[in-house]
Amino acid sequence: QVRLVESGGGSVQAGGSLTLSCEASGYIDSRFCLAWFRQVPGKQREGIASIYTGGGSTYYANSVKGRFTISRDMAKNALILQMNSLKPEDTAMYYCAALKTYIAQGGSCVAQDDIYQYWGQGTQVTVSA
Repeated sequence: QVRLVESGGGSVQAGGSLTLSCEASGYIDSRFCLAWFRQVPGKQREGIASIYTGGGSTYYANSVKGRFTISRDMAKNALILQMNSLKPEDTAMYYCAALKTYIAQGGSCVAQDDIYQYWGQGTQVTVSA
């Protein structure tokens, strides 16, 4: 069993930065896909970034590519999302998720919400113009 707890959300002006953290309890081995999703009320949850624990390959949605970076803090058993150059359209609830197997497309873990097994409670990010 894996439990995920996000932190680091908040309010920031456009152009600013935030770092989200997702601390995991339970063993994350080298066969997990880890991902960040976000959701705006009334819209589908969007997979924005993923990382494979076995080899470190990453995926980014076009909407965040070049601005967001997904990584792992091994000492804290945490998943990190560094968000730079934030835009008002990045405003959403952000969730981390874990999948206890490697399901990939194009060499990177797919960021498709219906296959992820473990979810955090979410952290709100609000970007003002």
